[in-house]
Amino acid sequence: MKKTIVIVDDHILIAKALEGIIGNFSEFEVIYVCESGKDLIQKFEEGNTIPEIILMDVSMPIMDGFETAAWVTKNHPEIKVMALSMQGDDNSVIKMIKNGAKGYLLKNTHPKDLEIALTRLNTDGFYYPEWASKIIFSNLNKNDIETTVKISEREKEFLKYTVTELSYKEIADRMCCSPRTVESYRDQLCEKLDLKTRVGLAVFAIKNGFAN
Repeated sequence: MKKTIVIVDDHILIAKALEGIIGNFSEFEVIYVCESGKDLIQKFEEGNTIPEIILMDVSMPIMDGFETAAWVTKNHPEIKVMALSMQGDDNSVIKMIKNGAKGYLLKNTHPKDLEIALTRLNTDGFYYPEWASKIIFSNLNKNDIETTVKISEREKEFLKYTVTELSYKEIADRMCCSPRTVESYRDQLCEKLDLKTRVGLAVFAIKNGFAN
């Protein structure tokens, strides 16, 4: 069964063009389009199907992407929000992520890259291209995570790969182990370091020299 997507964008021509592009993807389908965050909330309240993924513009009248992403995160945390915008500035990227977006793409992204991004968002729970990752890491809070916990050599190797765009399956191939073993490294490190996401692990890896 295809993963369901809702597009939220006040530029209807762009939204419809995106709908057509995604219609050619084998694993995804757009179930409806909204013109603003307010329109999205209204459709939810009217009983429309709750999607698995929302492609959301940042700059919209009435209720912009920042406010809408925060509302979705609070009321429907199971939905994965992917920002798709003309704005690639630091403030927009960081603010969308803080408000719950699990990914960020520019609108000039090639359709094939969009499909890859949606696939990674669905399988890994997030997707940030290299340029967005650099913004995230360069804007991190300067209060480093300090820990005295023991990290095994295999866990250190896994941390090195968290900063890449490799999927967990691809990391497992590089480490010559099963995806389940890689997931166990992830879970153990998250517990040891009191972290919740791969982004958090990647940040820790960079700040503590495991990504070199």
